[in-house]
Amino acid sequence: MSARVCRSADDGKMIKDNVLKTLLSAESFVSGQELCDALGVSRTSVWKAIEALRADGYKIEAVTNKGYLLVKDETADILNQEELERALETRWAGHPVVFKKETGSTNDDIMAMADEGAPQGTLAVTVCQHAGKGRRGRVWLSPDVGNVYMSILLRPQMDPSRAPMLTLIMALAVYEALQDMPYDRNKVRFGIKWPNDVVVSVDDGPYKKTCGILTEMRMEEREIRDVTVGIGLNVNMTEFPEEIKETATSFALALGHPVRRAQFVADIWRHFENDCDVFLRDGDLEGLRPAYEAGLVNIGRAVRVLDPKGEYTGSAKGITADGELIVIPDGQKDPVYVGNGEISVRGVMGYV
Repeated sequence: MSARVCRSADDGKMIKDNVLKTLLSAESFVSGQELCDALGVSRTSVWKAIEALRADGYKIEAVTNKGYLLVKDETADILNQEELERALETRWAGHPVVFKKETGSTNDDIMAMADEGAPQGTLAVTVCQHAGKGRRGRVWLSPDVGNVYMSILLRPQMDPSRAPMLTLIMALAVYEALQDMPYDRNKVRFGIKWPNDVVVSVDDGPYKKTCGILTEMRMEEREIRDVTVGIGLNVNMTEFPEEIKETATSFALALGHPVRRAQFVADIWRHFENDCDVFLRDGDLEGLRPAYEAGLVNIGRAVRVLDPKGEYTGSAKGITADGELIVIPDGQKDPVYVGNGEISVRGVMGYV
């Protein structure tokens, strides 16, 4: 019985996908009979597919003796396989893309696909994770509240010590994608808190975190087998748990309106692909340092370096080609280069 149910669900999804593709390519109304004949399905199946598409957020007009018309809405926030494939304009990042409504962890999904021979650039996207991962084994809350969780597969030919810099490149790509959006620069300020937190300040208020990034590397005989870069983005979330609402926010709350997630995802991977190509060519972040520092909110600010060897304060000056934060400790002239490892950096009076 369960096998028949699974096949029926798969058939329903396939019919829905094919109906959507037909409506997307049509310039006018498509009759129900045309859909039935083209797809080899019943009128009832077409009707169920139309209702399912409407539930996903598509606006579809139905007129007697004319059929169905997909109303193009450039403001609609629809995130699914079809919309992602349409929006992605990259060469390798996001090809293929695999969308699931929910999953355990997109990082785990990517590693499983890597084990099956998936190519570099394979992208897993979801709107809900049940076992999302944070840094140092922490759980990353991943509810279905308008956010995006995704991971990409990389197979870089480089020394394993260089791989952590991919985390900074991911943060830079998100920051650059945000700069593509129209918004009031006098009111809203996006930035990067070293090394990889994308933050936002509204009306000169405190910077708050908008995403989390986790990079996982697997080795084979002292060489990189593959790298998975995962990111969770607070996109259209409007309410936060009590324990994090003072330090976290979403892009929608900062901008004052919802964000079209499919296009935002596509913009992120367009920038990531370009930046990653530069990094892989150069072997370090020298070519990307000006762009990264343009978004680095730590520059010129007092920071507290939480080093296990001893906490100290100082002033942040930028980053090195290896992604280290350059800090001048209080009372000293010579800089200290803070690596992206067990050392954390916080603002003296707050998160940034």
